[in-house]
Amino acid sequence: MSEMLEFIQGLPKAELHLHIEGTLEPELKFRLAERNGVDLPAASVEEMKAAYDFDDLPSFLAVYYEGMSVLLTENDFFDLTHAYLAKAASQNVMYAEIFFDPQAHTSRGVAFDTVIQGIRRAQEVGRSELGIDTQLIMCFLRDMSVESAAEALGQSLPHKDWIVGVGLDSDERGNPPLKFAEVFARAREHGYRLTIHCDVDQEDSVAHIWQCVSDIGVERIDHGTNSLEDTALIADIHERDLALTSCPISNSFVSDGTKASSIKALLDLGVKVTINSDDPAYFRGYMTENFAVAQHEAGLTSAELVQVSRNALDSAWLSDEERAPYVARLEAYADLY
Repeated sequence: MSEMLEFIQGLPKAELHLHIEGTLEPELKFRLAERNGVDLPAASVEEMKAAYDFDDLPSFLAVYYEGMSVLLTENDFFDLTHAYLAKAASQNVMYAEIFFDPQAHTSRGVAFDTVIQGIRRAQEVGRSELGIDTQLIMCFLRDMSVESAAEALGQSLPHKDWIVGVGLDSDERGNPPLKFAEVFARAREHGYRLTIHCDVDQEDSVAHIWQCVSDIGVERIDHGTNSLEDTALIADIHERDLALTSCPISNSFVSDGTKASSIKALLDLGVKVTINSDDPAYFRGYMTENFAVAQHEAGLTSAELVQVSRNALDSAWLSDEERAPYVARLEAYADLY
């Protein structure tokens, strides 16, 4: 192992852009399919992995939603979440804010309570047994109706203490942030924090980021590296101290590259850019792998990698008191180098 890779592996990390459904590894998918009597289109793990050959966002989403068919019971969601937390903890992820997509399950007849109870149980085990703390962000599916999003918001309220914020994901084409402005306004009234996906190199990307910033008033932008195309937009993002949650390896599957150079450019501009794993089971890379790819391609220094981790901690939806021990752990590690 190279000295830089060893540094990255040991670096205390915080993840702000992780879809729990996107951590469903093929091996677990087959186990859950057998447990629940679900037929899968692939005959083996190898065949399933070979089908993960995406070249844009829609081609990824088609496989992503198909994979959810095996998630039916509370124990399924527990096993899914626990597997991710064990992997993340092994890569020195101290803290994660986890997206989940309830509409993708309730539309299949799986109750909201089933989904969140399973995830919650795993979060508690992750904290007590694995030493990794997490919070949940509920995402609305932008290619479903506003009414469906509003229904999901209502279903979340009995569990409001378990959910720190709301987001917006899925196919961005023809589904701008403004489509959901009213739902996000209502979510804010209920005390939820706000973030929205603006995927890389999508149609009207810059306009969509402007909508997030100026019209909806998000606190973070997921992906969002196309903001570099507009100097006024970047200046506004910097002034508002907004974080961008970049995902290098997934970028390379749905666009023309990892956007590592964009991460470097954002760091140089003082923007709070972070590195995350997105849907690691499908894009073949968790946090260590994403940090390593960005470092290699953009020539990031150890100090810049520490800054990326610090950006994530500073942008996490934590109180200063909750944040302090993570910052102290990161600073102690940095001092060793």
